[in-house]
Amino acid sequence: MAEPQQQQIQIRVDESKMHTTYANTIRTSTTMDEVVLDFGLNIPQQMSPNEPPIMAFGVGARVVMNWAGAKRLAMSLGQAVQQYEQNVGEIDLNPPNRAKPR
Repeated sequence: MAEPQQQQIQIRVDESKMHTTYANTIRTSTTMDEVVLDFGLNIPQQMSPNEPPIMAFGVGARVVMNWAGAKRLAMSLGQAVQQYEQNVGEIDLNPPNRAKPR
């Protein structure tokens, strides 16, 4: 029995409607069918000298995907982080010189 031949598919990426944004935090919500990812900025705000700072989370972009897409994203990010750490070194999530809110 002959094996089926694999056909190569050319992928063209259209970036004409793409928007680039920076995010330093993410909020994740889930349903039975979807994962909702809110990307945004955490911005510390000092209300008054006697009050503790408040962290404002400004959502800049929301991505909604199904669970299969979320799993593919997790795998892709895991591979990217692993490759980065192999080339540059381990990413420290709690660096000692991180600026602390006033």
